[in-house]
Amino acid sequence: MKAMTEEIETDLATRIRAGLQDVIDPELGRDIVGLGLIYLIDASDTGEVRIVMTTTTPGCPASGFIVDAVRYAAQAVTGVFSVDVQLVHEPRWHPGMMEP
Repeated sequence: MKAMTEEIETDLATRIRAGLQDVIDPELGRDIVGLGLIYLIDASDTGEVRIVMTTTTPGCPASGFIVDAVRYAAQAVTGVFSVDVQLVHEPRWHPGMMEP
């Protein structure tokens, strides 16, 4: 697995990231990409996608909703065949991960 900080995005991964900007954290009212909740988007040439993400807190009551929304948004991107969303809590999210 590539280190999360060494991600090299393919065109498909870039389009998925753009689509994920439509997924809003219901508690904070901001998109999950801008919040820094997406750690990795790994998209193969065959459309198999793996997304590693987190939530603002490990016990986030909206985590199931957000994971489902991420899966749905990624599947809506042309060229995506399958999506695996992995929810992790390491590294822990902090406000410094948010885009300005």
